[in-house]
Amino acid sequence: MKFLSSFFVLAVLLGFQNSEKSYFTAPTETDIETLISQMSIEEKVGQTCQITLDAIHKTNDKGQALVPAQIDQAKLKEAMETYHIGSVLNVGWHTLELAEWKSIMADIHAPYFKKEQNIPILYGIDAIHGVNYTVGGTLFPQEIGLAATWNTELARQMGEVTAYECRASGIPWNFSPVLDLGRQPLWSRHFETLGEDPVLGSQMGVGLVEGYQGKGETVDEFHAAACLKHFVGYSASFTGRDRTPAFIPEKYMQELYFPAFKAAVEKGALTLMINSGVVNGIPGHANYQLLTQTLKKDWGFKGFVVSDWEDFIMLHTVHKTAPSLAEAVVQAFNAGVDMSMVPSNPQYKAYCQDMIKAVKDGKISMARLDDAVRRILYVKNQLGLFGNPLPDMNKYPLFGSQTFKNIAKQAALESITLLKNDAQTLPLKSAQRILLAGPSAASLNMLNGAWTHTWQGLDTSFNTKGALNIYQALKQQMPNSAINYAKGVELYLENDFEASRFVDINNYKKALKKNDIIVICVGELPSTEKPGDIRSLQLDDKQKELVRLAKAAKKKVILVLLEARPRIINDIEPLCDAIIQAYLPGDQGGVALAELLTGKAEFSGRLPYTYPRFDGVIEFYDHPGSVARAKSGQITAYNPQWDFGFGLSYHAGSINGMQFTAKDENNGTFSLAVNVSNPHSQTIQMVVPVYLSDLYASTTPENKRLIDFSKVTLRPGENKTLEFTFDANVLKRVSADGKWRAEKGTFEIICEGNKLSFELFNDLLF
Repeated sequence: MKFLSSFFVLAVLLGFQNSEKSYFTAPTETDIETLISQMSIEEKVGQTCQITLDAIHKTNDKGQALVPAQIDQAKLKEAMETYHIGSVLNVGWHTLELAEWKSIMADIHAPYFKKEQNIPILYGIDAIHGVNYTVGGTLFPQEIGLAATWNTELARQMGEVTAYECRASGIPWNFSPVLDLGRQPLWSRHFETLGEDPVLGSQMGVGLVEGYQGKGETVDEFHAAACLKHFVGYSASFTGRDRTPAFIPEKYMQELYFPAFKAAVEKGALTLMINSGVVNGIPGHANYQLLTQTLKKDWGFKGFVVSDWEDFIMLHTVHKTAPSLAEAVVQAFNAGVDMSMVPSNPQYKAYCQDMIKAVKDGKISMARLDDAVRRILYVKNQLGLFGNPLPDMNKYPLFGSQTFKNIAKQAALESITLLKNDAQTLPLKSAQRILLAGPSAASLNMLNGAWTHTWQGLDTSFNTKGALNIYQALKQQMPNSAINYAKGVELYLENDFEASRFVDINNYKKALKKNDIIVICVGELPSTEKPGDIRSLQLDDKQKELVRLAKAAKKKVILVLLEARPRIINDIEPLCDAIIQAYLPGDQGGVALAELLTGKAEFSGRLPYTYPRFDGVIEFYDHPGSVARAKSGQITAYNPQWDFGFGLSYHAGSINGMQFTAKDENNGTFSLAVNVSNPHSQTIQMVVPVYLSDLYASTTPENKRLIDFSKVTLRPGENKTLEFTFDANVLKRVSADGKWRAEKGTFEIICEGNKLSFELFNDLLF
């Protein structure tokens, strides 16, 4: 083979070293260009192919992966030597022990260490709320809960811990963060988003990227490559069902759906994954304008673009834009996708063959193929894989440590959001007799959601040892109190959709009589992607019946929501004395919730989305005036259950005033000082959001939009002045002529009840 025949030349050129583990040192850009020039078409195509671990697993006679996981050397040899595969992903179907990862990684990288290959393998995995596929890994809140912390430093810490534990598992590439905008709560992956707002999503997303990749230009052995998902518009499904079309006008694409991705690209994110769906009639994997023009040319993205699972195939089988699999390959690759994730097994071989033929036939240019390979090698080099693709997996002593668990617990504490607390129902008192009920009260799986130990997160056999569900955690937190449990309702799957049934309902009714406070933990089964499709946002009626029965028994009711998306509860909300949105808070969520319920910790979470009141009315906080226009003509129709950014605390801080510290009304720059204080004898955290309202514009302006925020910790009696500085970019919108501009006129800056006016004297074009 041409590749191997030039091996020793390249070894000398790239600095091959003679040691127990011989491998390349980091190549320069010139070295990489030389390497590409020496590669055959077959070798280049192999770099663009990513296979699932299943393709090289040892299996039994029924085709099932062996336990513990083992690599089939014959399959590995074929993938590496015949097809020159450049990347592997996934985990089989469940969490693996560190020892299994060590064995897998040793086998996969052995050809490189033995000098049988001179390009290392890049391994990737979905560690979207912590390292969920390694036994003992630290599990954080899902992204929607992370967004509810409004704490960018926690986002960075979550990314850093996750990257560290990925590398401890031998994995240098994480398919995270999800930067899809959470504006379609029916969508099954709503819980994977960072909420409905582009500024909140951008800042939290950048925090995650910095945590994953570190602050250096290259990524060290304690960090991992981020992968921005899913570019772009995947979450805006018109029907709400997964992988169905979205319709996004250019103005809203620019203002709402692009910003988080653009900010993360500017931060240096190394890889990006494509939307599996269709936007404005064009599949994400075939959209040249988005992938090549916008992402690579306009934004200057230097890394590589990877498909989602089998999505080259779906251009032919589902989206019907390609008459054959071979044409689908050409279509996606020429649009700008650099690596195909799982052309399946053995279809990955057909993919390689189709790609090779397409290049030889001139359907894919050599320049385009070289560009993809160059990008892939750039990322491998930035990760240090040429120098050492497998750092010593024994040198990660903090893996699964209490230090990391404490960070995950803090994230859960700051995410969980108090939505109602009438008559100081909370915190709980030790003298009260407390009944926990509902399908999520004693379920660790419902604290975590999907992408936890298995894809859908339903299998209880892989749950983290020692992690406590809500019932267990509350009993631990209140050892001298009467804490009882009656499930009342369980959830199950029926014909692919979630269903519910009463269980021991008579015991629940009897228990109501014996207890003072009823904590009802409701929610939905873990699910994601197509299995997570639902038909309605309504919380099912049997779970609601638990609330009705408790209220009929004249008991105090605390409703705890364990939700992947907001479920409609307008009919039972008046029956509840307190309501808590816990989202999916992870393995430490039970302990965090118990501390919050008992007042040992302070609520500081704030909603990252507008919580709908009605099943058929989806509203956003940044609505235009027409959304709020009622039948009477008054601007009163906007009526969510709770607004974006809403959240209560036991001890609330106060915003005492806001003033300009600088402003230039010619160039659109201004600075603000916001004074905040804590009048209580307890330390508190408070979120300080700053909104902007453009009073009149050439296109209908929003009611208001978030432009910045800060989460601040205040000691007892402490006052602080927060500084916010803005350039003219914050004033810009897409104007009627389709251009980005800040239009002259009057703006209002809003921070809670404080307002300031700002005048821009001239249009500013961007």
